[in-house]
Amino acid sequence: MNRSREPEADILPTLGALTRKLRALFDDRTQAYGLTEARARLLLRLSQNGPMTQSELADAMGVEPPTMVRLIDGMEATGAVRREVVPGDRRQRHVLLTEAAQAQAESVQALTDQLRSDVLQGIAPEDVAVTQRVLRQMLENVAKASQS
Repeated sequence: MNRSREPEADILPTLGALTRKLRALFDDRTQAYGLTEARARLLLRLSQNGPMTQSELADAMGVEPPTMVRLIDGMEATGAVRREVVPGDRRQRHVLLTEAAQAQAESVQALTDQLRSDVLQGIAPEDVAVTQRVLRQMLENVAKASQS
């Protein structure tokens, strides 16, 4: 039976495929810097936001706290990040980029900028703006649906 499908019927599979392919492409490009996709994302997050706690990083990156601890431990062992006690709360630790990792974070940012340019090639800025607005609304709808 060949039924006409509504345009929205394919949106979730399309978004899923796009997300998987973007992550794979980002991972492929970060390997040139000796990084995994997760380590590159952590470098970017710290570079853009400054010091964050482990729990803030886990929330921001959408991973479980034990996963974040292992990621930070590995990056700390390579000298890319360090932990410091949060002033006023000795139980909390901020994660910071080391000086040695700053150049690597800048390279990953340039790689990210190029990836964005490649992916958005041929798409009008006004279409990008509409897409961004729609995606934000979808994220909001997912958050609401998760609460019910």
